[in-house]
Amino acid sequence: MKILIIEDDQELLRSMLRYFDSFGYNSEGSKTLRSAREKLSSHLYDCVVLDINLPDGNGLSIIKLIKDLKNKTGILILSANDSLDDKLDGLELGADDYLTKPFHLAELHARLKSILRRNQHEGDNKLIFNEIEINTDSNDVRVNNKLLKLTKKEYELMLFLITNKNRVITKQSISDHIWGDFVDMYDSYDFIYTHLKNLRKKIIAQGGNDYIKTVYGIGYKFSNNE
Repeated sequence: MKILIIEDDQELLRSMLRYFDSFGYNSEGSKTLRSAREKLSSHLYDCVVLDINLPDGNGLSIIKLIKDLKNKTGILILSANDSLDDKLDGLELGADDYLTKPFHLAELHARLKSILRRNQHEGDNKLIFNEIEINTDSNDVRVNNKLLKLTKKEYELMLFLITNKNRVITKQSISDHIWGDFVDMYDSYDFIYTHLKNLRKKIIAQGGNDYIKTVYGIGYKFSNNE
């Protein structure tokens, strides 16, 4: 899961980033509207955690930006106890849920997973594509009911591909979504090819079909069709 946390409380932001990093998520933070807009305009996120009261304006404007971009990014509002109107306004604009401060990080995590299931996985914790099945609760991938032994990055790739099945995904989008800021360490996108090659081998070894299609000069597509 790739998460953007928009929160100006530096200690709270740091705590949330550490928490989600411990689960292996690709989490990023922004303390201002300006920084958040820049990130949202150039990167795709599964979920956004949004504090409404930010130093350079009202965070509700971020919801409109996300909706204008027409992606499936889930939105969870963080709000103070006395901001009922802001909560209602946020939900009216298209936010998926809200959480009142203070809160437990475990509850925030559960809320985000629920949003992701609703928005991208049609409310189910299992994604099925022909002989391939992904359980997003246990992070298991099975091919013909045989468990695949995947690395963390291979699992994230598998989930990203099947969530975006039948769509051409650029190498840039894959690298940003899976590797985030660490992508700057690489000189080229060859590392993506290496991970996809290993993923293909493991799927085929369990009797699965090769659904990972190369779209030359652009990226990849997970599809039945050529």
